[in-house]
Amino acid sequence: MNERIMDESAPERSILLIDHDRDRAQLIETALQSFQHRVMTIADGIEAIDFLNRRGDYVDAPRPDLILLELNLPGNDGQDLLAKIKTEPQLRRIPIVVLTTAASEADIFSTYLLQGNCHVIQSTDLDRLRQIVQRIEEFWFGIVTLPAA
Repeated sequence: MNERIMDESAPERSILLIDHDRDRAQLIETALQSFQHRVMTIADGIEAIDFLNRRGDYVDAPRPDLILLELNLPGNDGQDLLAKIKTEPQLRRIPIVVLTTAASEADIFSTYLLQGNCHVIQSTDLDRLRQIVQRIEEFWFGIVTLPAA
């Protein structure tokens, strides 16, 4: 059992999941539920930019502590979104884990070129994907020290 769950003083963290595949997003959300984080899911890059910039329906949106980004998004490409986030001073400090089905060397290279914090290829095996998501959570919220919002 994760000791942080039992620690009442541990701050609630927020995770922005950007993925258009509803089934995969639900699986990722379920894997993160055991950690009691606030998970917000957005299906496309344009809406994600509005969320992050607190525009339109997202005026009161919390600033996420971590972003999980699928590169294969409809409309606004995930690489374009990554580049936009990392060039905006108020957003670029947010760690971005590219959690994607995009597995080409070009996609991996682009993730790091655009200052993504890591590139993780999603598994098609549901149990393995759940393990990957839990390890991402453990690393970013249990080992790494993140800046205060």
